[in-house]
Amino acid sequence: MRTDGRANDELRKVTLTRNYTCHAEGSVLVEFGRTRVICNATIDNTVPAFLKGQGRGWVTAEYGMLPRSTTERMRREASQQRQGGRTHEIQRLIGRSLRAVVDMQALGERSILIDCDVIQADGGTRTASVTGGFVALADAIRTGRNNGLIAGDPLRGKVASVSVGILGSQPVLDLDYAEDAGAQTDMNVVMNSAGEFVEVQGTAEGRAFTRTELEAMLDLADSGIRRLFAIQEQALQG
Repeated sequence: MRTDGRANDELRKVTLTRNYTCHAEGSVLVEFGRTRVICNATIDNTVPAFLKGQGRGWVTAEYGMLPRSTTERMRREASQQRQGGRTHEIQRLIGRSLRAVVDMQALGERSILIDCDVIQADGGTRTASVTGGFVALADAIRTGRNNGLIAGDPLRGKVASVSVGILGSQPVLDLDYAEDAGAQTDMNVVMNSAGEFVEVQGTAEGRAFTRTELEAMLDLADSGIRRLFAIQEQALQG
């Protein structure tokens, strides 16, 4: 029995609330169960130095957790004057995932920055950030097109992410924090809407996993992400 009674192949309740803040070109509150992340997308008419003069754009991300997003207060990384390795890893994952579905030439010489701020964490903050970050990105591009900043549509499909793992010898989908802490294997999977893998991050925690278990986890991730694409599409049509 899972901690919340879900079936092994069942997602937590996923909600995407668009236009969550009033200033950003795209803004989404994404909820995976009790995990909640605000994703704000900003259009910046500059690009990193290595892209200047090439007529190409850029998509990147920043990620952070608020002090009481967890059971005990965390110190703000700004107060420590440095970002932790986990933060760097996650924001680079989010950026890579979103860039995988954007035609940088069609975006033009401008950047879109996705800020992902975790306001409540219960496992899967990076997968929620990718999934909600895509909707914020899509809304920012829509805003840019409506304002005449972006010509055409640089999006090349959707991208979403979910966690899978081995819990009590069973492959399970979308782990919450308690399940993640007790899992024998923890894996984060990112896929595009063409059914291709963008990134797979998997680690054996309690014991090594077999090829059969790996394939079962990837099948679970595939089915879960397809459901996330449908949720994204429904949100974007709303």
